[in-house]
Amino acid sequence: MTASVHREFDRPVPPRDPEDDQLRLECGVFGVFGVRDASAVVALGLHALQHRGQEACGIASSDGARFFTERHMGLVGEAFGRGDLMERLPGHGAVGHTRYSTAGGSFLRNVQPMFADLETGGIALAHNGNLTNFMALRTELVGEGAIFQSTSDSEVILHLIARSRKAKIVDRFIEALAQIEGGYALIALTNRKMIGVRDPLGIRPLVLGELAGKYVLASETCALDMIGARFVRDVENGEMVVIDEHGVESIKPFPTRAARPCVFEYVYFSRPDSVVHGRSVYEVRKRMGARLAREHSVEADVVVPVPDSGVPASLGYAAESGIPFEMGIIRNHYIGRTFIQPSQGVRELGVRMKHSPNRAALAGKRVVLIDDSIVRGTTSVKIVRMVREAGAKEVHLRSASPPIKWPDFYGIDMPDRDKLLAATKSLAEMRQMLEVDSLGFLSVEGLYDAMGVGPRDPENPQFTDHYFTGDYPTRLLDREIVEGREDTAGRQLSFLVSA
Repeated sequence: MTASVHREFDRPVPPRDPEDDQLRLECGVFGVFGVRDASAVVALGLHALQHRGQEACGIASSDGARFFTERHMGLVGEAFGRGDLMERLPGHGAVGHTRYSTAGGSFLRNVQPMFADLETGGIALAHNGNLTNFMALRTELVGEGAIFQSTSDSEVILHLIARSRKAKIVDRFIEALAQIEGGYALIALTNRKMIGVRDPLGIRPLVLGELAGKYVLASETCALDMIGARFVRDVENGEMVVIDEHGVESIKPFPTRAARPCVFEYVYFSRPDSVVHGRSVYEVRKRMGARLAREHSVEADVVVPVPDSGVPASLGYAAESGIPFEMGIIRNHYIGRTFIQPSQGVRELGVRMKHSPNRAALAGKRVVLIDDSIVRGTTSVKIVRMVREAGAKEVHLRSASPPIKWPDFYGIDMPDRDKLLAATKSLAEMRQMLEVDSLGFLSVEGLYDAMGVGPRDPENPQFTDHYFTGDYPTRLLDREIVEGREDTAGRQLSFLVSA
């Protein structure tokens, strides 16, 4: 039995606006091993990954004999900004997590890292992604007597590790991985090791860094930059890296498959200053904007981004088209997360809390409005109206991603297909609904061109791009059960989907 200290700090989380049109990724993960003041280093890394999840955060640390965990609802700075962090979370190894819930709900019991005390010692697990068969596995485990403390898919992995009869924790981990499906990047901390794993297709990202001779794992390179670590390499698809006092060991527990990383890391999720699979996210987004200008040119006076994610593509569009770039919309970075919209009237004004029109750049102008993507269209129409009210003569909306027509099951919080604008309306209907003079989306071919990989190979796609194409890279077992069966397992899975 491993000695452990656990602290949890709950607080109310504002209900999600049902008209929220922003795509959100489930989380970011970060871990260090053999580093002095490990939990403080992890807290800094999580600051850099805050964009990957603003709902909750947690850190687990170990001094080799004991484990210490803290899990909070809220932002990293609010949770881990106090000076006594090292007293609360001592040790030379630590893993951390920022969360936006996709599998499970917005509850403290679902916040990570999750901890288990096994016969081999303690283990803390941080998970980015979604398992597409976790509900089927959970139903099986519960039927065999397992007791779950959360509704998160991450806890299934801990149960599978605990159930293994292998002697070594690495072998237990591999046996558990053989049973799960979907997209995931995992960081686990044990008494003597840190383990990082990417799913066989490499859908979710994970990078390896080095800090003063010790090793770091993170969702993005921007987190390495935050702590002054050197980027070593991407963890490969289907690879497990085992880090201990002797260094790094690479294990390939899966049959070799071609990588299919999530292309939305480039479209929206990764920070612009990150490098993903050798590509600068900022430069890719600029090339997407330039290609968009070639595909959907229009006579206009200014190119205006929907900040902040639309800025790089707007710069590319402006440079390619020769139309001046202007910050016609100013984003408020200080609205916080505690504002509760008490009425429909106030909710209608909600977009103005985040974005304000710069009338000097908009009045009397023909505006090309650039956004990174369009999901439901609910936010887009409010922004278009705001730009028109500021005096814009024409508004031409351009999306720097292809039309989103299919939902995601690998860690992106995305509406069902019947709520996706491009899946339910024609281009003309979308233009009318969004109240714009013209509307254009980057083509799938244009996206691949901006990535620098040539045309999309329909037989062996270079990326996970199902949200545009409907080409899911893995089996969707849970979805098949929910949609196709109404037995006890199906009813339980339906409950978990809505939890």
